[in-house]
Amino acid sequence: MKIETLQPLLAVHPFFAGLDPEHLTIITGCAHNTRFGADQSIFAEGDPANSFYLIRSGRIALDVSIPGRGHHVVQTVEEGDVLGWSWLFPPHEWMFSARAVEPTRAVAMNGTCLREKCEADPALGYELMKRFAAVMVERLHATRIQLLDVYGDKRNQ
Repeated sequence: MKIETLQPLLAVHPFFAGLDPEHLTIITGCAHNTRFGADQSIFAEGDPANSFYLIRSGRIALDVSIPGRGHHVVQTVEEGDVLGWSWLFPPHEWMFSARAVEPTRAVAMNGTCLREKCEADPALGYELMKRFAAVMVERLHATRIQLLDVYGDKRNQ
């Protein structure tokens, strides 16, 4: 009986495009499949963060709590996107909340496992850091745009 790993799924995900095959093998040991039902909470802002997700299908809304205004969606991620970077940086707490908009399939990556592997292989750590830096810039830009929509750009008033 042949045991199949998640490596082929990781290899075709855009987040890992061009990653050294040896690093992909290492990362695969930290991965498992997961599913989220429509309207299911995935994580909440401020909760402990110890994973990230490669979205295979479906859509997930990221939102931020705005005092006096409730939760506001700042971005929606879908197939081919990555969800979650808070696992990488202390204090390892989610910066946003996430909820499945529709049934979603993903590959979950264990943050503790990945941090240990990055410590043991600095080249892998640097490669993941570069990839997550790009995700963070995109999320922060999306958040800025959404907050301008909520509060209005005071410079143009």
